[in-house]
Amino acid sequence: MDWSHLWLYVSPPILGGIIGYFTNDVAIKMLFRPYQAILIGGRRVPFTPGLIPRNQERLAKKVSETIMGSLLTPTELQDLARRLLQTERVQGAIFWLLRMAIDQIKSDKEQKSAKIVAGILRDLLGESLPRLLKVLARREDFLEVQVNQVFDQVLLEFQLSEEQATRLADWLFQVVLPPEVLRQVVIDFLTDRTIQTIDESFREKTSGTYWVVANLFGVRNTLTRLRTYCLDEKEATNALMQELIQELQVRDRLKKLLQNLSLQSLPIGTVRQLRKTTRESVRHYLQTRGGDFLQELSESFDWEKTSSLLLNRLTTSAVVSSSIEVVSKEMASILERYLEKDLEAIVAQAIPILAIDQVIVEKVKSTSPADLEGAIEGIVKNELQAIVTLGGILGFIVGLMQTAFLFFSR
Repeated sequence: MDWSHLWLYVSPPILGGIIGYFTNDVAIKMLFRPYQAILIGGRRVPFTPGLIPRNQERLAKKVSETIMGSLLTPTELQDLARRLLQTERVQGAIFWLLRMAIDQIKSDKEQKSAKIVAGILRDLLGESLPRLLKVLARREDFLEVQVNQVFDQVLLEFQLSEEQATRLADWLFQVVLPPEVLRQVVIDFLTDRTIQTIDESFREKTSGTYWVVANLFGVRNTLTRLRTYCLDEKEATNALMQELIQELQVRDRLKKLLQNLSLQSLPIGTVRQLRKTTRESVRHYLQTRGGDFLQELSESFDWEKTSSLLLNRLTTSAVVSSSIEVVSKEMASILERYLEKDLEAIVAQAIPILAIDQVIVEKVKSTSPADLEGAIEGIVKNELQAIVTLGGILGFIVGLMQTAFLFFSR
């Protein structure tokens, strides 16, 4: 063999492998580079920028369509929502939120929560409840059961104890009916017309000895002199009234009367009528004055202080702490039943609102070509290197075929 012609047989495979290797490598690089268009004389150089940067917007739309068409379909989103919104996860989230809310209320130094609750309570008692009460009080059966129950269990069975009857009797004789008031009652009662009526009645309706006394002496002078005595001798009359009260044991008699006083001693018909009258009186008062009463009561309250005390009590209450888990579980169960029924409709409404396809497009478009190249190479680096190597191998095989052709042609 002529060793001078050896280079003719060796160079084709070597050059073919080199050309095939670097040609594929350049082709892959041209997918991404150059990142920007190159201009010469105001004209863009062909193949600049690279294929992917030049078509990045269209690529973004294709990626979005592919993901939304095959990966994030409504069915897949529903399955994803079901996995995310499992009862245990939802319960844990609600429990965490409730616990955070309580901790936030505890650490609220500016009393923002207390002011909000105070506003709610003020509006409820001072505005909303009075309007609602006026509307409800128009119904004939409003509070019928409640008032009847209070009447039957409280008023009907109510009876003063011995101490209460004694105190009430003392109050009546000391404040309501003292001797001075009794003296004035006697004076007001013994008018000339009243005295004349009593005298005539006494003369007509008496008989026997009383008839003789009534017709000979009458009672006019006696009653007139009694009225004059009460007018002229105030102190003596008051002392006489006090003495009569003690001698006749009026206070003790009144105490026994009050102690034995009970609605149960009245006839059944009277009790029923009294219960009906009581119910109608309560309803009429609530209809006419209930709203004003609640508004006045609301204005007299320090709602911020009340709400602060209420929130402090709730946040430190063991019942509230132990109820958080139960409340979160019940709320999670309610949400689960709601999602089972309306999850498909919710997902259908959420997809346009979330605009996932637009988010994908914007993300791909806003990614720089260098970052996009790095991301793709990070995913398919081995595959791209295999393509480059395959190009070298194919070039080497083509070179061998050329060498064989030259060898046999000689």
